[in-house]
Amino acid sequence: MSAASADRSDAVEVVLRKAGRTKIRYPARLLSDDGTRVTVRAPWAGAGVRDFGFVRFEPGDVFVEHFWRDRWYAVKEVYAADGSLKGWYCDVTRPAVREDAVLTVEDLDLDLWCSADGTAVLRLDEDEFAASALPATDPAAAAAAMAALDDLELLAKEGGHFPRTHPAP
Repeated sequence: MSAASADRSDAVEVVLRKAGRTKIRYPARLLSDDGTRVTVRAPWAGAGVRDFGFVRFEPGDVFVEHFWRDRWYAVKEVYAADGSLKGWYCDVTRPAVREDAVLTVEDLDLDLWCSADGTAVLRLDEDEFAASALPATDPAAAAAAMAALDDLELLAKEGGHFPRTHPAP
């Protein structure tokens, strides 16, 4: 194997940070990186089933995750084990940073869910965001986070604007 091909490894580790601490780390496969958007594929990294009431994340689910270096959010396509699209889970984050095989994102509490058929568009965790220190300690970041949530909601309600990539292995 040449040095050039060794540099193109598709193994990455996604590090999700929250309030300055690592919340979760998980392995993913790099699908693309165009310098602005990084797209990875990863199995559900949680322990067991997580039932939100409007969607269940469970072993066998596959996430195709899109992170931007110039946007304050990440969009995650959520597929069931049978390949059917459940919907999009969107995290409001600081812009992503990729250093070699590590992709780091800072979660800012706000989230949005859009069901596969577009009938459910839910703003999530606004209470957690309001209770966090961010609005007081970094008002500019807090404003960018709220604007990102508004942008995501508009994209969801307009329909057809979220990525859709079949999660083939």
